[in-house]
Amino acid sequence: MPVSVTLLSLCQALLISGNILLIAVSPLIGARLAPDPVWSTAPVATQWLGLMCATIPASLIMARLGRKRGFLLGNLMGLGGVMLAAQALVGEHFGLFMFGTWLIGIGIGFGQLYRFAAVEAAPLALRDRAIGLVMGGGVLAAFFGPWLARISRELADTPFLGSFMGLGALYLTALVILLLTRLPPPEATHGEGRPRPLGDIVRQPVFLVAVVSALVGYGVMNLAMTATPLAMAGAGFHFNHVATTIQWHVLAMFLPSFVTGHLTARFGSHRMIVTGCLLLAACGVVAQVDGGVAGFHTALILLGLGWNFTFLPATGLLTEAYRPAEKARTQAANEFLVFSTVAVTALLAGPLVDRLGWTLLNALLIPLALLPIALVFWRRLATRRQRPHISG
Repeated sequence: MPVSVTLLSLCQALLISGNILLIAVSPLIGARLAPDPVWSTAPVATQWLGLMCATIPASLIMARLGRKRGFLLGNLMGLGGVMLAAQALVGEHFGLFMFGTWLIGIGIGFGQLYRFAAVEAAPLALRDRAIGLVMGGGVLAAFFGPWLARISRELADTPFLGSFMGLGALYLTALVILLLTRLPPPEATHGEGRPRPLGDIVRQPVFLVAVVSALVGYGVMNLAMTATPLAMAGAGFHFNHVATTIQWHVLAMFLPSFVTGHLTARFGSHRMIVTGCLLLAACGVVAQVDGGVAGFHTALILLGLGWNFTFLPATGLLTEAYRPAEKARTQAANEFLVFSTVAVTALLAGPLVDRLGWTLLNALLIPLALLPIALVFWRRLATRRQRPHISG
């Protein structure tokens, strides 16, 4: 595997470590600064809103300037957001804190394209394994992120200010690694020629299956994950229990990445997506029967596995939907649709867990988690109908 893919994996690990830290502290900061508890997850939502706003520009910028410059720009935006969020914590300014998390989200939006950069830096035969290796960087984050959340929480007199000092250090480290990373120029990866209209691309069954699988996998996972700190705090569990639950969840999200590519190459994207959907539904079932620490741990582990087995195969499947000249627009459309949904689920997590409770919220997620399975069978049926009929 090329060295550049390994370096991208390290950048991904740093990015996800920061995301875990934000997941653990942002809802609690929101509950502390917000004028009403219903807005407690608003900073998480503005983070995802920033990510959504970055999706289309990030892909187009990288098509023109290259992946490396795009990633550097994203990291600088994230650092700007960190500084504003830290200032908001000192001044106890809820609006400024949300603006800071929005800028951080923009930086994360650029970083979400690490997996596509890995595809371009690796030989075609290693496509799925390259995606898995980069996403596997999250395994380091599963240990480092919660540890950083615990030790940084009380580093400063202002609550959670130390958390954002740690987040800034992560982004600075990623900046240095990116400066050392060699990636192909845009003319070598995005190709030339006349692209098809975007409408023709998005109407393809392969595009629809890929996007909806990623959309549902990420949306269900994010809604349940964002609601978890609030649900556990409401149930009287200590912050260390919350951090440990998130740690096991993130480990389940990324540890399988080292084998997901092999499994996808052997069994196919469709079977992996179906398996992932069943695991997401199993998370909802566990939430119905166990509201203790063990129940939260088990549900969040299943949630992480379900995300991995839907999102990673969907990423590989998406590459079958476009030609090189169509890459930027197709990836931008995919990222916008997926992360718009994630932003909405982050915003809804607080009100839903407050009004419905943890158990009912997860019950409603079960049928949604099964939706991609119907699309997988629809694509198989559409493929069979397109095959030429040979009469004897």
